[in-house]
Amino acid sequence: MRPLDNVKILDLSRVYAAPAGTMILADLGAEVIRVEHPAGSDSMRGWGPFINGESTYYICANRNKKSITLNLKDQSDKEVLLDLVKKADVIIDNFKAGDMKKMGLDYEQLKQINPRIIQCSVTGFGQTGPLAAEPGFDPVIQAMSGLMDVTGHPDGEATKVGVPIADILTSHYVVIGILSALRMRDMTGKGQFIDLALLDVQMSSLANVASAYLNTGFKSNRLGNQHNNVAPYQVFECSDGPLMFCVGTEDQFKKFCQMINREGWVTDERFKTNSLRKQNEDVLAAYISDITKTKTRDEWLELLQQYKIPGGRVNTIEEAFQQPQVVARNLVGEIEHPSYGTVKFVKNPLQHSELNISYEYGAPQLGEHTDDLLKINKN
Repeated sequence: MRPLDNVKILDLSRVYAAPAGTMILADLGAEVIRVEHPAGSDSMRGWGPFINGESTYYICANRNKKSITLNLKDQSDKEVLLDLVKKADVIIDNFKAGDMKKMGLDYEQLKQINPRIIQCSVTGFGQTGPLAAEPGFDPVIQAMSGLMDVTGHPDGEATKVGVPIADILTSHYVVIGILSALRMRDMTGKGQFIDLALLDVQMSSLANVASAYLNTGFKSNRLGNQHNNVAPYQVFECSDGPLMFCVGTEDQFKKFCQMINREGWVTDERFKTNSLRKQNEDVLAAYISDITKTKTRDEWLELLQQYKIPGGRVNTIEEAFQQPQVVARNLVGEIEHPSYGTVKFVKNPLQHSELNISYEYGAPQLGEHTDDLLKINKN
């Protein structure tokens, strides 16, 4: 038994944010049916690298789903979709604002067919405002939200995050929004419309940077691997490579000073509080850098663990997957697909004592389940 075993979702979305959200819901048991144009409507299918002709980018957001092809400009195909809506719980799309209404598929029209339907529309900028009709892509959202301005080194250019973070965060809000709407429907019997915008999500995810600006006017700067508010809290070079040190509390700083045999820093007027350490961070970091170069990363990690101070290697992707903690958590899974073979993926991180997430389907090929779904829908 899984929490969403009786939930049916029609997924009209493309690219990453919305599909990654419905994949999480599929992991939790929902039947997710991707509705795509017969000629293909998801540009992610064409993004390499590929495994036996299938995009690894597409694969990472579409496991445990089925695919049906419908041309929604064709009235007979549109009728098929509307029949599916009658039996569905959720329909999700990421068309530009207004496009679903033009197709006769906006919430006001769909709820006439199914009053319990929940519609989630994921767009770059939402259904209102001067940019509502504009397309929004992850790097654009990272730029507009201010995220890029606080990412990168002080003397370098504004830098985007190395993964599509606005899309990823939005995918999580897809899940939160749909689950909360389903819970509300349990209480009221009514569906609702969810207006979810990438820019809104990324703005809300500015966290401490936003709070500092809104409440004090403090404008965070690019600090590379340093922290806006805490020191020492950055990457230092060891004799064999970089290591992240996070000395986040006064107690940890005392232990850190003991660890590196610099107890005098605890009472040093430059370093005895976090605020003073931030003011004198360049001096402090230079002192620490001279010390960290005297040992290997493993030697420092052993000491950090001994003194209960957070720290970790700056790993390559290969090293990240090889580290014992990741292996011990059994985070990599495999799915067999009849057309493109064995696919490896990072498992859903949810580990409930009473939840057994299963991985039944590889990401579907275009229209892979059309005939079967049409037969089921007629019955």
